[in-house]
Amino acid sequence: MKKLFVFILLIFELHTYAQEALQLDKAPVFLDCENLEIDALQYCFDNKVFSLIYENLKVPQKVFDENYSGKLVVLFEVDKEGQFRVLYTDAMYQELKDEALRVFSEFPKVKPGTYNGRPTFKQYSMEIKIPLEKQQVATKDLSKTDEYGNSPIEQQVKKEIDSLNQTLVPYKDREFNSQLNIPFTHSYYSKFDRSMNLVGTNSHTAAKPFLYDEVSNYQDLEAEKKSLLQDRQTWAGRKLWNEHLVQLQGKDYWFTIDPIFDLQVGKDFDADFDTTFNNTRGFLIQGGLGKNLNFYSSFFESQGRFAQYVNSYAESLKAYGPDPAIIPGRGIAKAFKDDAYDYPVAEAYLSYTPAKFINLQFGHGKNFIGDGYRSLFQSDVTNPHTFFKINTKFWKIKYTNTWTWLKDVRPEVVEDDAFLTKYIANHYLSWNVSKRLNIGLFESVIWANTNNRGFDVNYLNPIIFFRAIEFETGQGAGNAILGASAKYKVNDNVNLYGQFILDEFSLNDIKGGEKSWKNKYGYQIGVKYYNAFKVDNLMLQAEYNRVRPYTYSHNTIVLNYGHANQSMAHLWGANFSELVLIGHYFYNRWFADAKFIFGTRGLDFNDGTDNFSYGGDIYRDYNDRPSDTGIEVGQGNKTNTFYAELQSGYLINPSTNLKLFTNISYRSFNPEAQTISKFDNNTFWISIGVRTDLFNWYFDF
Repeated sequence: MKKLFVFILLIFELHTYAQEALQLDKAPVFLDCENLEIDALQYCFDNKVFSLIYENLKVPQKVFDENYSGKLVVLFEVDKEGQFRVLYTDAMYQELKDEALRVFSEFPKVKPGTYNGRPTFKQYSMEIKIPLEKQQVATKDLSKTDEYGNSPIEQQVKKEIDSLNQTLVPYKDREFNSQLNIPFTHSYYSKFDRSMNLVGTNSHTAAKPFLYDEVSNYQDLEAEKKSLLQDRQTWAGRKLWNEHLVQLQGKDYWFTIDPIFDLQVGKDFDADFDTTFNNTRGFLIQGGLGKNLNFYSSFFESQGRFAQYVNSYAESLKAYGPDPAIIPGRGIAKAFKDDAYDYPVAEAYLSYTPAKFINLQFGHGKNFIGDGYRSLFQSDVTNPHTFFKINTKFWKIKYTNTWTWLKDVRPEVVEDDAFLTKYIANHYLSWNVSKRLNIGLFESVIWANTNNRGFDVNYLNPIIFFRAIEFETGQGAGNAILGASAKYKVNDNVNLYGQFILDEFSLNDIKGGEKSWKNKYGYQIGVKYYNAFKVDNLMLQAEYNRVRPYTYSHNTIVLNYGHANQSMAHLWGANFSELVLIGHYFYNRWFADAKFIFGTRGLDFNDGTDNFSYGGDIYRDYNDRPSDTGIEVGQGNKTNTFYAELQSGYLINPSTNLKLFTNISYRSFNPEAQTISKFDNNTFWISIGVRTDLFNWYFDF
């Protein structure tokens, strides 16, 4: 009997020990769960947590708007006092993370979890489906370290890379709604020029390049691209014909990477070499971080030999130093083989939009102001340069401020083998006076490092009259230029536009009627005809430009309106008149462009007996002019120029603007007097190639 009693007692103790062992680890307890058996406490805790989330979490409107489907992961703990505290969140949207923090901060205090009957910290992770829906949820207890001794937070963050991979989503052409610039080419911009110039639109079309989200208000660029896509099933087929080479999109970022090509071969029938060619390879990277910051970077490595007149012009622009040429519009070139050039180019910028009415850009590239093919204010014919730009748009106003860092590369201004730096600050105010009429006001000042003044902070003020500051800093401290523009929309298909530039003006000399050299000004008038003759996607353009001698030049050697031996405005400098006729047409992926230019220019003789400056070369000091009166456009070595260009091709990839093209051009250059550098020349040049079309080439000089 005694042995039986001992056996029963032993069984009871073992059962009691087992029960206590099962009760060593106990989940936190909500008030509603207190009366449940211990085995049900964890289940009750899990569902109570989710019920509180389901009842109180408000899914942000942005998540609904973008039809997001995914999950919200929360790592939280219940401390020894029974308080909830969020340790880590992971979600596609920051708004979801913030909402999770808010909801958990409002959780009621509970009885803390226990271990061996004593209060302890308990850590859990929970996955919540978005859109929010009723579901069976189980928390994962993270209270204990893993087999490697990692804490709960360390266990969670070890999954960050996997989490990022899970947040990648299919790429959705994010550039079309970004603050990136649409690469400025006259041909591509003609596609949406009509949409932005309809009667009644509050667009501002002079300051270029445009932002994607700016143009998207007037034309559905994304739908236009989709209409051009081809049915390609293989990876190689999609990348060649439809997509970026690399395109990634995540929660708060996106970027694309593409190769750049300009591979062409041609023939100049007037040259003494066999072929012309261009061999450009490079990469373009663009993307966005968050809503307001975008970036762009491109690098070009190029070798080329062009038509003979282009090569000669490039060598006439030669900078100080051993390099033989400056490729117009691109950069300094070193020799490649016997008669070709090697010219690397890099362009990049950051674009930041802190508020919907303002955009800031800092980078290395080009800008353009005007509605025409040419600009008398600021053009893209010269080499890329450093700039800082502010675009501000409100009501019917757009205000563009641009500060640029330029180089004078002539031997006479080089010090210690370094090019001279100079600066330009531009203001351009565009005002839509009515549904049809737009007027613009332009102001610019050029200054150099006179008396070690460097970048003059006086010109950082975006709403100041530069002429007054230039006057205060001294007569030779700067060169101010003023301008005005206008555009009138006759109807949805016809626009008139014009510019007037004023470098210097003397009313008394105008009244005197003696055609004084002091009256330095120029003007432009033009017309655009969209859907010409009821042909869809056909745009015709006629433009007349005329600039008097000595405009853009200055008696101080460095204060001309130029950069890298090229003009910052019209390609021809000054002392010319010009008629430009242009046509653009596109159909699906096919395109065709035509251009005809008739011009008269006044060049210098520089023949040893007549070395006067006749006002065409903006880099010459105008103090060596032949006279003070009787100054006329075309004076000097009067030269008639005719240029014709026809280009047609096929758009291979609408995402990268990769084109297959053929180009035919004819140039006739006929000066009255034949000199060593200026003589009769007729060039017929034909080329064919494939090109990523990102900028304008100007061979019409």
